[in-house]
Amino acid sequence: MIRENAWRFKLVGALFFVLPVLILFQVVRVRVDPVKAGEILEKGKEYSGQYKTITPPRGRIYDRFGFLLASNVEVYEVGIELQDVKNPKTIAQTLSMVLGLDYTQVLGAASREASENLVYVVLTDNVSQEKIMQLETIVKNMEATYGSSRGKDVPSLRGLVYRPHLMRTFTEKSTGSNIVGMVNFEGKGFYGVEGKYNELLAGEKATIFVSFDPNRVQELPKIAEGASLILTIDREIQRAMEEILDDAIVSSGSESGTMIVMDPQTGEVLAMATTPRLDLNEYWNYQKIFTKDTPFNKAISQAYEPGSVFKPLTMAAALDTGTVTPDTKFIDTGVFEIGGIYIYNWNQGAWGPQDMQGCLQHSLNVCLAWVASQVGAKDFYQYMRAFGIGQLTGIDLAGETPGRLKIPGDEDWYDADLGTNAFGQGVAATPIQMATSISAIANGGTMMAPHIVRSIINEGYQHDIENRVVGMPIKAETAKTLTNLLSRSLELESSDALIEGYRVAGKTGTAEIPTPFGYTSNATNASFVGWGPLDSPQFLVYIWLEKPESSPWGSVVAAPVFRQAVEKLVVLMNIPPDAIRESLFGQ
Repeated sequence: MIRENAWRFKLVGALFFVLPVLILFQVVRVRVDPVKAGEILEKGKEYSGQYKTITPPRGRIYDRFGFLLASNVEVYEVGIELQDVKNPKTIAQTLSMVLGLDYTQVLGAASREASENLVYVVLTDNVSQEKIMQLETIVKNMEATYGSSRGKDVPSLRGLVYRPHLMRTFTEKSTGSNIVGMVNFEGKGFYGVEGKYNELLAGEKATIFVSFDPNRVQELPKIAEGASLILTIDREIQRAMEEILDDAIVSSGSESGTMIVMDPQTGEVLAMATTPRLDLNEYWNYQKIFTKDTPFNKAISQAYEPGSVFKPLTMAAALDTGTVTPDTKFIDTGVFEIGGIYIYNWNQGAWGPQDMQGCLQHSLNVCLAWVASQVGAKDFYQYMRAFGIGQLTGIDLAGETPGRLKIPGDEDWYDADLGTNAFGQGVAATPIQMATSISAIANGGTMMAPHIVRSIINEGYQHDIENRVVGMPIKAETAKTLTNLLSRSLELESSDALIEGYRVAGKTGTAEIPTPFGYTSNATNASFVGWGPLDSPQFLVYIWLEKPESSPWGSVVAAPVFRQAVEKLVVLMNIPPDAIRESLFGQ
């Protein structure tokens, strides 16, 4: 039996002899061949590291002249590596003093035992670099004083760590906040351009392999930051319009207000002021400020019945179809029956013989309802659709709503709607929708797409957004005729909207507010829309004051706001008075 197994013992003995010899040979070969040794070491390093997801810096946002509106700042997350903590009391005392954290909460967190499932605790985040420098100074002084000391009660900040990351910061705080939008703690954009262009601004995350070898740090790929945006907004105009609007809300006792300034020739929005506003650096206050159903930006997200500022669209349809001319006569008896209901004027009065100039000048509901009936429902609603009423304008801001324009064929449309829609009741439109539609009258019949972003900068290249025509709802001659009618209406009325040295066109609006039980006379929406200079309009201003208490009439509370806005605009936009421009340029 022993002889039968002898060969096995010999084989095992041979293996024990050969293996050490092979190992020794490999060691000698590596030592002799340093090139091969390097290859082997490098091969090992390939597997010494970890994969990390890198989030690129969010793109910046600028106004049209390059003023920074949104950027990024380095802040720190402060936490505790539990296994390294030496003295929880020191950590709690220091963070209470420097960062204002609750001593008891920090002490409880720092006193926890490290475990397989708990090795790190976050104490606070978004700590400024200045505060971190204060902590670092304390750490250094403490190490210099107590570093070699032993004992449980020796002061120590070991275990305290801070990790840098980028946080969105907004230099203008609440100015233009409804346009810019906000970014939450996770770095996601909401509302405004931050929401509309979130993916573009955020850039693309990259997952990369990070070697533990410090000599290979240079091999990390460069991660491109998100695209940056240049807006059409003028920061100075935005500031000025917000100040004027805020004063108007206070003086009129209005619940809220909205003002849009746009260039009717390009569709560029120069300012969009609305209330309420939010300091974007404190986005967590959103729910405190925007209560109940209050939208983030009423200019694009809240439709309302605009009232008489809608009348220029009705008159545009009538003039463009040839249904009426400026000289067409109408005898106003104070009442007009359509679809089984009776239309009355704003003062319940009868104004007698009028031409179309008089109908606009006195803002006669009866006359405009008659004009719409002469145009006919088919053509009237085709023109309103061509003006974009009841449709999204496509403005590049998150959260736009289309409003509502009932048309023949809808279950809830009645013949009477033609009469009430003619003067802006029974139709819901947003301020941006109204401003865009009426800009076609200011721009010679051509309607431009409203937009907020002027250029996109991505990976070193700037892409300019082209101004885009979205329709030509009326002929140029119609637009010119109507503009002159509206301009003369203001002048004949000696309107509070008039600006010395500049001819402008415009229309007031006062609309009762619908309730579940019908319309109420106790509260109104007061509006005004105007543009100028007439020879070459460079601005259109749309104003909406919600439920003013001092007066229900747009001519009283909204028209003066237009004047104040234009007096500021002509300075900021460097627009000389009509007489000077005519003498200089022969216009």
